[in-house]
Amino acid sequence: MASLYNIEDKDSIVEFAKQFVGKSIQSEFANRLGELRLKDKDKGQLGKVIEELYFNYKPNSNAKADFEKAGLELKSSGLKQLRNNEYRAKERLVLSIINYYKAVDENFELDFLNGKNGHLLLIFYLYSKGLNQLSSIIKLVGDWKYPPSDLAIIKQDWLKIQQKIKAGKAHELSEGDTFYLGACTKGADASSVRKQPFSNINAKQRAYSLKQGYVNHIIASIASDRNEIYGKLITSQEELREKTFEDYVVDKFKPYYGSSVEDISILTPKKLNIQTKNFYSTIAKIILNVQLDKEIEEFEKANVVVKAIRVEENGNIIQSVSFPAFEFKKIYDEDWISSEMKDQIEKKFLFIFFKKKGSSYYLKKAKFWNMPLSDRNEVRRIWLKTKEIIQTGKIFKDYDRDKDGNIRLSAKGNPIKLNNFPKMAESPICHIRPHGSDSTETYELPVIEKTLNVTEYSKQCFWLKNTYIRNEIYLTD
Repeated sequence: MASLYNIEDKDSIVEFAKQFVGKSIQSEFANRLGELRLKDKDKGQLGKVIEELYFNYKPNSNAKADFEKAGLELKSSGLKQLRNNEYRAKERLVLSIINYYKAVDENFELDFLNGKNGHLLLIFYLYSKGLNQLSSIIKLVGDWKYPPSDLAIIKQDWLKIQQKIKAGKAHELSEGDTFYLGACTKGADASSVRKQPFSNINAKQRAYSLKQGYVNHIIASIASDRNEIYGKLITSQEELREKTFEDYVVDKFKPYYGSSVEDISILTPKKLNIQTKNFYSTIAKIILNVQLDKEIEEFEKANVVVKAIRVEENGNIIQSVSFPAFEFKKIYDEDWISSEMKDQIEKKFLFIFFKKKGSSYYLKKAKFWNMPLSDRNEVRRIWLKTKEIIQTGKIFKDYDRDKDGNIRLSAKGNPIKLNNFPKMAESPICHIRPHGSDSTETYELPVIEKTLNVTEYSKQCFWLKNTYIRNEIYLTD
C-alpha cells in the first residue's frame, strides 16, 4: 500500500488514512494478524497495527515521529458516542513517556514540539466495552497542530512539569498541576516506578498526555461539530507572554475583590435570581466577560472544576464540596490507579470565595488549586476502605432513629438509613454520604448487602470536608 501514498508528504498520509474510516482492522486484515505479535493489554496496539498493515510501514521506537520525513506522529484513541450522536473522548491521549533524567535538559520547541508531539495524525475508533480495538470501527481521522493560543498554555504546562522534576519532586507530579498537557501515570499498576534525578524517592512512571477535555475539543474540530457554546478567555498567545494562565485568570477577579454579588450581577443586562443554584457560578462568568449561556472554552479543555464557596462572617465554611455520585460496581471493579476518584482529585480546581458581611456576600478571592500528594494518599485510604465495604457486602449499619427509637423519615417519607461508609470524623479531608436525602435514588450493588439482603443501595458521593476547604485552601496563599 505504500505506493498509494507519499511517505514524505503529510497531506498524502492523512488523506490515505481517511480512507480507513468505516472499516476495522479485523475486517480488512483478519488473515494477516497472525504475522504480528500482539499483546492483549497494549492500549496502543491499534495504531501499531494500522501503521504496519495499512500503511505497510514498520513502526519505529525512537524519539522521532512515526512518519519522520513528514513530521507526523500516529496516535489512536477511543470514542464514546452520546445519545445526540456527538462524539466524546473515552480518555486522555497519551503522547510519550517522560524520561526524568533527560527531561531536565530538554527544550520545549526542540524536544517536545519538534519531536513526536508537534503534529499528530489521529485515528479515533468507536469504543464498545468488551470489544477488542482491532474489531472496532474507525469513525474519525484527521491531523492536529496546536493553535498558537493553545500552544502558549501547553508550553507553560510543559515547563511546570520540567520545573517539578528539576526540584526533585517527580514523585509529586499530578495532572492537576497543569491545564492542557498533563503528566499522567503510565504503567500496569502502582509498581511501575522510575528513578529520578535530584531525589532518592522513586517516582511513578508518567507520560505527557493531552487531557480528556482537550481531546474532546480536537474531536469536535475534526468532526466539524463545533457549535457556538464556548466563550474564550485567551484570543492571542501574546496575552500569556508576561504571565501564566493562572495569573491571567486570577487577575481578572482581583478588581472585583470586596464587591458584593449584587453589584457584580448588575454588570449584565440579564436579571439574575440570587436563589438559583448556579447564581455564584454566573457571577464568575460576568467577571471573566464570558456570555452567560456559554461554557468557558479554556476550562472545558483543561477539565477545570469551578467551585463557588460561601464563607460566613466568622470565617467558617458550612458546606462541604461533593464529587459526582459513584457507582458501586465501578469501585468494585477498579483499582486505585485507574479509578474515577483518582482522576477527580487530580484535576485542577478554581475556587471562588464569597464572604458574608451583613445580609450580602462579597467576592473575597479566586484561587486555582490542586490536591497535594499527601492529601491524595489520604483520599486513597478512604477510597480503599469504601471498596472493602462494598466487596464484603456490609454496607448497612442501622436506621436513623429519634430519642424514642422511632425510625426517622426523609422529606419524601422514606426511612433514613445509616451505613458503614467513612464518616466526617474518620478523615480530616474527605467522607462519604448521599448527595440528597432521597434514598429511592439507587445504584446496583456488585455484592448482595448482607443485612438488608438487597441488590441496590442509595447513591453515595465522596465529599471534601468543609474544614479542609477552609484550612487548606481558603486560608492559605
